[in-house]
Amino acid sequence: MSALASATARSTSTLTVARSRLEGRVTVSGAKNSVLRLLAASLLTGDEITLNNYPAGLLDAIVHVGMLEALGKECVTSGSTLTIRQRTAPPSELVWEGRSIRNTLLILGALVARTGSGAVPAPGGCQLGDRKIDIHEMLLRALGAEVTIEDGMLRAHAPNGLVGTDIHLPLRSTGATENAILCGTLAHGVTRIWNPHVRPEILDLIAMLRSMGARITVRGQESIEVHGVDALGGARHRVVPDNMEAITWMIGAVMTAGDVEIRDFPFDHLEVPLIFLRESGAKFYRGTDDSLIVRGGECFPVEISTGPYPGINSDMQPLFGAYACLAQGRSKLIDLRFVGRYGYADEFARMGVRTSVEDGVLVIDGGAPVSGTDVTALDLRAGMALTLLGMCADGETTIHDAWQIERGYDALHAKLATLGASVRQ
Repeated sequence: MSALASATARSTSTLTVARSRLEGRVTVSGAKNSVLRLLAASLLTGDEITLNNYPAGLLDAIVHVGMLEALGKECVTSGSTLTIRQRTAPPSELVWEGRSIRNTLLILGALVARTGSGAVPAPGGCQLGDRKIDIHEMLLRALGAEVTIEDGMLRAHAPNGLVGTDIHLPLRSTGATENAILCGTLAHGVTRIWNPHVRPEILDLIAMLRSMGARITVRGQESIEVHGVDALGGARHRVVPDNMEAITWMIGAVMTAGDVEIRDFPFDHLEVPLIFLRESGAKFYRGTDDSLIVRGGECFPVEISTGPYPGINSDMQPLFGAYACLAQGRSKLIDLRFVGRYGYADEFARMGVRTSVEDGVLVIDGGAPVSGTDVTALDLRAGMALTLLGMCADGETTIHDAWQIERGYDALHAKLATLGASVRQ
């Protein structure tokens, strides 16, 4: 495994946070939820792929690069540019003993599309309740593959190639939409994906695939049509800015009464969340060159439900939860995608926040003093929500399993230091 992949061993297990005020300038990195898909797409071709605005510090990206290298790729990082070349033709099975990520499902789709067969370890990633893989099995079978699970490996076999068909997704699943697109690019005939989840990261994937020679038509949230081609070529592509990172710094600036300029802010991807935050006390305005200026504000109670793009996505929910802890009054949050994604509320309660779950709705009674203590990052976004809350608490907050946060925030410690956060490893 390369030195790049082995960097996971240096990830942070704990993070200690003290009261802070975020102040200064920060630049948003390339999107985690985009770059992982682009890395999987590189398996569809033997030609060179170059990714600019590549978030080289993301633990999940580092793991994925290691997987690509195990599949015959050579990956070279120079600053924020990643170049991927084929060293050997990809085998049909990913032999991997390291930490798994959910993106192995897309690796499986790409391998089957290109080689006619694939096998990957069962997916990892954040455990977010009812997050099954049966929808991925369904779409692979619909395209003509035989799918089995044996000894912790998910296998798919289509010796004569995948065959385009109509795929009706029972829910607007981001991952299933991406997998169907990847598979459809090299399938025989036309693949139509009905009820897709069309969001910025998927459009970014489609943009790169088109530059590789894919034939893809998007008809809004109704359908995506993919005409299979015989082969795909190389591409040079810039990864879109990470809307989750952008909204994190924004919410953090309001919670800490800070003054932050967020550069490369993806305004078009965050229209609905920005409306909610403005009406909930955030003070901000648009600067020059796609920057957002946040001048603190006051946290007011929020009532949100998560939903498909362009709404508030499930990943934002814990951050809004942290925001609600500082509001004088009662906030209500409901996750309609991952039902019951409220485990972080128990960690909030350790810090003195009053929470309850009523009829599937998380209720947060904000405004009470928040105190630092030992808490655990149950997943990536929950960990960042605890980090922001720790900046507003009396005393120190020690976050265990803090490596979860590094999975999705590029150059995390450097950016926190630049903004003046009192955080140490």
